[in-house]
Amino acid sequence: MPSDVEIARQFKPRPIAQIALSLGIDEDDLLLYGREIAKVNLRALGRPSAKKGRLVLVSATTPTAAGEGKTTTTIGLGQALAQLGESVCLALREPSLGPCLGMKGGATGGGYSQLLPAERINLHFTGDFHAVTSANNLLSAIIDNHIYHGNELRIDPRQILWRRVMDLNDRSLRHIVVGLGGRGQGPPREGGFDITAASEVMAMLCLAADQQDLRQRLERTLVAYSYEGEPIFAGQLGVTGAMLALLRDALHPNLVQTLEGVPAFVHGGPFANIAHGCNSLAATRMAMHHADWAITEAGFGFDLGAEKFFDIKCRLAGLDPEAVVLVTTARALKMHGGKKKTELLDPDPAALAQGLENLDKHIENVRRFNKQPVVALNRFAGDSDAEIALVAERCARHGVPFAPASHHAEGGRGALELARLVMAAAEGSRPYAPLYDLALPVAEKVRVICREIYGAGDVAFTRQAEKDLRQVERLGYAGLPVCVAKAPSSLSDDPALHGRPRDFEVTVRGVDINAGAGFLVVLTGDILRMPGLPKSPAAERIDLSAEGEILGLE
Repeated sequence: MPSDVEIARQFKPRPIAQIALSLGIDEDDLLLYGREIAKVNLRALGRPSAKKGRLVLVSATTPTAAGEGKTTTTIGLGQALAQLGESVCLALREPSLGPCLGMKGGATGGGYSQLLPAERINLHFTGDFHAVTSANNLLSAIIDNHIYHGNELRIDPRQILWRRVMDLNDRSLRHIVVGLGGRGQGPPREGGFDITAASEVMAMLCLAADQQDLRQRLERTLVAYSYEGEPIFAGQLGVTGAMLALLRDALHPNLVQTLEGVPAFVHGGPFANIAHGCNSLAATRMAMHHADWAITEAGFGFDLGAEKFFDIKCRLAGLDPEAVVLVTTARALKMHGGKKKTELLDPDPAALAQGLENLDKHIENVRRFNKQPVVALNRFAGDSDAEIALVAERCARHGVPFAPASHHAEGGRGALELARLVMAAAEGSRPYAPLYDLALPVAEKVRVICREIYGAGDVAFTRQAEKDLRQVERLGYAGLPVCVAKAPSSLSDDPALHGRPRDFEVTVRGVDINAGAGFLVVLTGDILRMPGLPKSPAAERIDLSAEGEILGLE
């Protein structure tokens, strides 16, 4: 099969103004970034709409190194609905440079189910990540500057919570010392960098309803404590207006298209293992406002991204998906059954049967939210009929719809059966049920997630985590939802445990207050918010041709 780049060359994208017009978006609401990309002003949400705006959530079983193709499936499903004559629009997250240049590579789908222009979306796009990085680091600079010029707020340099960020993987910056070089360089203190996707600014951007809401979130962001132990908020430093100015254009969703011309809003980029993992609320609402079917995704697996989608995003915004798609692959199930990555091309129904327990758990998890999933098997060339039959049989045993889909190789035509099942499932949709009550103590909310969604037997809180919980109570944030930062490659907090581990213990080592975003970040296991690079990062395979074409980004 041709490479993704070779496939993309076969298609000539329509002018983005035409794509916008097909959604009923006025040209006056567009900020054009060339012929193929545009931002859509949030005021478009105030225009009249007769669209049904039925929301479909796509998530997946636990990710493996083999890849599940969740984004590819989301795009393929959208193209299939369009081929059936339906009005459809996608809402997806933006790729981050860290994974694109690190281990994962590009994040715009693949084969005949990908976004255009892929290389621009994967690298820089419209500058949203840069805007988030700049706004975040402006606040860091202002905090240090405030201390240097007399420290009127009496900020304790040992209790500064706000960290710098960058959109690249660099393990050397996780823990640093700033202010070295003498008194003129500012007071020395410990600090560090997170990846931009883990920034609270990114979370706020993705959950903000509009500009005024984003301003209020920025102002109430907890950044430090005083020498007396009192909280210091970003609004007290007088810089939130400048942060908002840096984020002005980033607040508006980006519009692109798939190979088959299906509109797609691509906006916001928090990772579900370190943040809430969903594209922006503005993009979701924009897709729902302008189409009968709006398809969004939440990942990594359902246990991370989709749990947060329901318990944070849906709860905040009043959203309720009418259908849930659970993506899996024969390759991933074989890995969960004990196969090595190098052995996945060989048919092995026995290993796949062993790995089906992971699918079992995710089906149960979807039902925890009062939803019935549609299981999509993203087909690969080496999948055997016996392996596919095993997955179909398991889904039948659970009483859930199942469809093999070949959208990677065939585009929308390969996902027509999946599209029909999704439409049928939406007809019988029930209102979603949150997993926990916000009035529960924070520790109990964490236990509910770990026991009900991950399958843990218990949760252990370190001394630091217990201290953090007391601070949460003291400051009045106990009523916030929780956002668990956890290894994405396992249902547990141990990334090496595949399949369906049972009765394990989750270790909580800290709880961060994201007052602006409106949730508590619960840090488990050894999770890091600044990834490192692999031994052979994807950046080593990327190049620019003499003709200006980007090579090797897939």
